[in-house]
Amino acid sequence: MQKTENPEDITSSGVVKLRTDSISAGISIKEGVLNVENNIRVLLVEDEENMRELIKIAFKKENFDTIEAIDGKQGLNLFKMNGADIVILDIMLPEIDGWTVCREIRKVSNVPIILLTARGEEFDKLFGFELGADDYLVKPFSPKELIARVRALMRRAEIKINDSAPCFKVGDIVIDRLSREVTANEKEISLTNKEYELLCFLAANPKIVFTREQLLLKVWGYEQYGDPRTVDTHIKKLREKLGDYSSYISTMWGVGYKFEVPK
Repeated sequence: MQKTENPEDITSSGVVKLRTDSISAGISIKEGVLNVENNIRVLLVEDEENMRELIKIAFKKENFDTIEAIDGKQGLNLFKMNGADIVILDIMLPEIDGWTVCREIRKVSNVPIILLTARGEEFDKLFGFELGADDYLVKPFSPKELIARVRALMRRAEIKINDSAPCFKVGDIVIDRLSREVTANEKEISLTNKEYELLCFLAANPKIVFTREQLLLKVWGYEQYGDPRTVDTHIKKLREKLGDYSSYISTMWGVGYKFEVPK
């Protein structure tokens, strides 16, 4: 594991600056496939001691390697020095809040991030997803549910997008799987990881209606514990970003969603 010589690299505002060449997480890429080490290395950033201990005990039973941080500043420093396979991140943190930590990590890494919060309002979820979080868990929650979500995200990290063409076009939308870039009418669309994966899956399976439960399984990897509203939230944000091309994603009322280029 590569480490930096200067763990303290902090801006005047107190935000730790991260550099892509200083991070070596447990996920590696070989011949286009993501490979994950045997033991999942988790960075747990949580200031509540009881909650932190509860999660640590559950993770230990699953043979997860847990790195602890009690505030946002320490969390960024530990991520910079050690990397991680997945980040469990509380939002209400001292020093630097979880929103900022998520934003700073996402600037340099696509590591899966699960946000923890006592607030379950839709605005908070939308904001977290917009920052690049992969999942959002409202306290109180079962440790089993957290473990299930961790494993689901790690399964997604191991899966190779299994289409022959690295780049394909649907209508005026072009999806480049190698660079993970999406353009519409030659204009780049900035998507979060999950928005990209959702669009990629739907576009690769046009004219097929998928239920929310099917999308949770195919895109999020959830066989259980998934909240169907997570799909609705991501579809809403995805449509907003697609703008004039939002009509490519149709709502099949009472069933789910379908991707189809209008005639």
